[in-house]
Amino acid sequence: MRLISVAVRRPRLRLRDQLLLLVTALVAATLVTSVVIATYVVRAIVQRQFEIRALTIARGVALDNRYAQWLGDVPTPGGPVQLEAERVRSGTNAQYVVVADTSGIRYSSPDPAVLGDRIRTDLTAVRTGGQLMTIDQEASGTSATGSVPLRAADGRIVGTVSVGLAMSRVNERVWTLTRQLVAGGSVSLLLGIGGAIALARRFRRTTHGLEPAELADLLRGQEAVLSGVRDGVVAVDPSGIVTACNSEAERLLGARPAGRPVRDAGLPEPVVALLTRDDAPVGETTVIGDNTVRATRLAVVRDGTDLGQVLVLRDHSDLDSIARELEATRALTDALRAQAHEHNNRIHAVSGMLGLGHVDEARDYLRELGGSTTVWGDRIADPYLAGLLTAKSAAASEAGVRLRLGDTTWVDGRLTQPLDCITVVGNLVDNGIRAAAGSGGAWVEITLASDGHALVVHVVDSGTGVPAGARDEIFQPGFTTRELARDGHGLGLGLARRTARRYRGDVLLADPGGSGTHGAVFSARLEDVVAAPTTAVLP
Repeated sequence: MRLISVAVRRPRLRLRDQLLLLVTALVAATLVTSVVIATYVVRAIVQRQFEIRALTIARGVALDNRYAQWLGDVPTPGGPVQLEAERVRSGTNAQYVVVADTSGIRYSSPDPAVLGDRIRTDLTAVRTGGQLMTIDQEASGTSATGSVPLRAADGRIVGTVSVGLAMSRVNERVWTLTRQLVAGGSVSLLLGIGGAIALARRFRRTTHGLEPAELADLLRGQEAVLSGVRDGVVAVDPSGIVTACNSEAERLLGARPAGRPVRDAGLPEPVVALLTRDDAPVGETTVIGDNTVRATRLAVVRDGTDLGQVLVLRDHSDLDSIARELEATRALTDALRAQAHEHNNRIHAVSGMLGLGHVDEARDYLRELGGSTTVWGDRIADPYLAGLLTAKSAAASEAGVRLRLGDTTWVDGRLTQPLDCITVVGNLVDNGIRAAAGSGGAWVEITLASDGHALVVHVVDSGTGVPAGARDEIFQPGFTTRELARDGHGLGLGLARRTARRYRGDVLLADPGGSGTHGAVFSARLEDVVAAPTTAVLP
């Protein structure tokens, strides 16, 4: 099955390019956001660590009791406080180690020129026994500072110790981490671009080179085509899910199965069988509800891949109605032709007798014709039924079967629904003829009676009857007991029953037969199909 060709519009930007741009933008935005957030967070963490480290160094200096003893001297570049503080600063790689008394006078500093000056930082909280961690802006640069009180041996606070660590080292560590993040993000960006390209290629192969806009146009075009065709179309994927069902198929099926499994979609049993059986039907006639359809199942295969099945249902109900009307017309025509032919033969016979002077023989012949000839119209007022039985009588005679009328036959009114009545009567008679044919002395007896406005039909044949195992299936569409059945057989009884039920009646197997005296007996009843007689019909 080939794809429907539909004119589609080409998008300006292909899907591959759209995916590439989208993934690149997303990964790049994620990378930038991640780097910015990570840099901010890491900077805050490292800065805090530097503040804690500075505070730890300051605590170590304050634990040395010698500084409290040395504070009484004059602060000089060669004083013990300056020398010891510089040793600590060099050993810890700190930016500065400043020891001051409670008045804020510096006793140590990396710059000996400021010894003896007051410190500018407010250390009131430290002089009262607290601790302080801050970021200070010094002339030498920004630093993380930790300040603690300096206590004498008796516990008195005699000064403060402040240690600063240069923030330039924080920035170096942060930029190192940032470069690592950018490098990792660049790898992720490249992988994302490669994945986008691979995804776009796979999507293109899956859609046979069609872009999403083209697929949408194709879908709209196919929906328009499926909605416009008069055939029912049901598509099923390899997993048994109904993927498409047009409006005509929904009308024939009486359900909306799209999106559901075949066996759980509420489909009629004949349709489920058509979709699931191994042999695919091709132009097979079946009955779905009140409709006669021809079904064809097609396998959809592309590049060796099974894409599912498509069931095409063509409604033949209109053709069936036309065929029934044609059958009724043909029955009347055949009856008139047979009567005309028989009338000519009888006239020729009488003319010949009279021409030869056999007057008495001609009189006896006419008397015999008047007393022995059976005319269907004597007891059947409707011309459709009379014509049908005349035609069926000729057809039965050709098959070696005698068609006879039951003694209680009496239809004194015209049919108001002749086509449907002929469908029921004709199918029952045909079924009886097929059952009786092939046996010696074969016969079929039909009894017709009008019960008010209802038509009652009884048909019995001389066949072998209905087998015991088939009595529950004879009304199923497509069922037949004939060994060499062709397509279209096995529909008559089912069609007759559905037709009768439309008129609040039914077709029943009154007697399966097989006793040796007669074959199967079928009875039918149709309500409100006989009009009241306008004139009396005399037997």
